[in-house]
Amino acid sequence: MATDGEWTCNANSAIHITIVQPGEKKPKTLSTFHPQFTYPIFGDEESIFGYKGLIIRLRLAAHDLRPHIHISYDDRFKTVEDTKALDLLGTLKPWISEEAFGDLPEFEKAIQDENAKDFKPPGKCVHSYSTRGRNYEIWAGSLSDPEVRRLLDRVQICTPLFIEAGMPLVTDDPEWTLERWMVYFIHSSHSHRVAVLYCWIRHHLPVLALPERIAEANREKRSFPTARKEAFATTLPAPDRAVPDSPPSPSSGHGTHLYTTIHSACFNDPTIIELTVEDPNEAFDGLRDSSDYYILRPEFIKHKVNINPDPYEAHTLNQRPRLVPTAALIPTKLLHDIRMSYKIAPTQFAHILEMFLLSQIPFEQRRVGGAKMARLLIKKHKLDDANDRRYYWWRMLTKQRLYKRSKDMLIELDMTDRLQKLEETVDNVEDGYEILLKGFAAREEILKSREEELTVSQDKGAGYLNGTPAKEQRSKRKFTVEDDEDEDAGEGSATKRSKV
Repeated sequence: MATDGEWTCNANSAIHITIVQPGEKKPKTLSTFHPQFTYPIFGDEESIFGYKGLIIRLRLAAHDLRPHIHISYDDRFKTVEDTKALDLLGTLKPWISEEAFGDLPEFEKAIQDENAKDFKPPGKCVHSYSTRGRNYEIWAGSLSDPEVRRLLDRVQICTPLFIEAGMPLVTDDPEWTLERWMVYFIHSSHSHRVAVLYCWIRHHLPVLALPERIAEANREKRSFPTARKEAFATTLPAPDRAVPDSPPSPSSGHGTHLYTTIHSACFNDPTIIELTVEDPNEAFDGLRDSSDYYILRPEFIKHKVNINPDPYEAHTLNQRPRLVPTAALIPTKLLHDIRMSYKIAPTQFAHILEMFLLSQIPFEQRRVGGAKMARLLIKKHKLDDANDRRYYWWRMLTKQRLYKRSKDMLIELDMTDRLQKLEETVDNVEDGYEILLKGFAAREEILKSREEELTVSQDKGAGYLNGTPAKEQRSKRKFTVEDDEDEDAGEGSATKRSKV
């Protein structure tokens, strides 16, 4: 009998996800890519036995996400006793909507439908924006709407394929439970299609202030013992779940627009107390950190939030502190009010605050910038430079938060190991913040250069009017009477230019 290796293929490579849209005579392909994960469907090995030259082609209509599965192979293993080829249809059916298994001609006919170009997502348009020369809209609809539910069911196959440990939502619950959820879609109005970019579900009832999962420790790459991935008890469903950014359009800013739109909706909804995210993955953490940083940074700057380098009274400087003087280091009441105002979860707010406070310390006085850590550990809060003291207290505040969150695990270690683990973890956290801050700085430089280019362009435009130097034009105007109609046109043009 042939070896198993001859008949075994990698499931990630075998699955081809294709986005198609109407063509002149038949549907044309916009993009093709492979999934990142298939172990929820095909097991931990992510392998399929029993086929040679296997291709599982999952087609998704670009405008309404209608799916179609087509399976082809060169050869199939003939059953020998209990050994047989994997039943592909039986394996895939629990994960993909039933309509995906229809005839290919019927699918292609639906794609070529003349109404495809006029498709709009169900619900209502809540935001629009432009990026890379294309226009996009964000639509929101209730999960109780059958059209919203159908669109969601079609795209949910992307959840296990692109989100680690992701599972599709159950959408056949009673209608009164479905009414509690809002679904957000991004629609490309440029090409009259639903872009397979993001789909976000938001709980529509008041959201209690819930602690985020212990498992979020993974984002900090901490060296502590692994915590169980279990949520704290609550009477409400998980507030948010997301379907991922698909490979055709990563790093296009769609996630940021979607996140800020949903945050704005929550901010303006008096029934919502807090926006939380259930067990986010690392990629989403970066997106959320970036978005929340730009939301909160102006507020921190406005209130001049910073670390007080001298929290102790003069007569207590020689005493060894037993507790971190948090209230004397940062304005805790003000920060609590800001957090509640912007409805950001406590742990997430702490991350953004720590990142901002770190950014207020000069780079060369931070560990990554070459700060003398040995001197920091010896002199502690008695360092001569105020920013050195701020950096010392920044690390102490971060360690305090990490210790509180993982106290039950840390107390099982002896003191030496406990301090070492905390030191390693705060270094990892700081490294993550430094990467984000570097990205923020690069982004600001790009925006600044664009503004300067725009200013130069406008100055050049102001220097010449109708091909004549402005100075010469101003001289001529002393002897020229322009009619009102021309003046109004010029003002309108200037107004539009200043809004670019």
